[in-house]
Formats: sequence, C-alpha cells, structure tokens
Amino acid sequence: MESFNSACTTQGTQFELHLADGTVQQVEGADAYQQEQSMTTFFCSNAGRQTVDCWSVRVASFRTDSILWIRRLEAASAEIRHLKPA
Repeated sequence: MESFNSACTTQGTQFELHLADGTVQQVEGADAYQQEQSMTTFFCSNAGRQTVDCWSVRVASFRTDSILWIRRLEAASAEIRHLKPA
C-alpha cells in the first residue's frame, strides 16, 4: 500500500483507493476529490471543508478508469470530554 502525504494541515482525514490492478493507495490530508477529465484529483482546502474551490490545493491524482472504489477514512476523536451536571 502506497501513501501520499500532503503539506495541508487537515488532521486525520485520508482516502483509501482500490485500483483495478489490485493495489491499494492512501491519500492523507485531502478534504475532497473530484473528476477532472480522465483523472480523479484529491484536494486539501486547509479549512476542513469537503468542497473544492479556487483556494484548494491539489494533493494527488489518479486515472479515473483505474479506480474501482474510494473510501473516506476519518480519524477518531483524540479527546472525549464529558459534560458535568450543573
């Protein structure tokens, strides 16, 4: 499994791609992805948004016809806080 890291500050978000050749790729630090002609490109918005806009940074691209499926993986919350009764 190959992993692509991003310089973006998005914490804990990654995508797992299963490709037609049987390999699995991981793209870390991307918030969203979209198809751009024959490529599927993963983007980081640095704001945690799941949309692509003019401020988004390209993280990685893959040929769309070689992608079988994509799964978004979220990191578990690092800290759980319990509320105290008033």
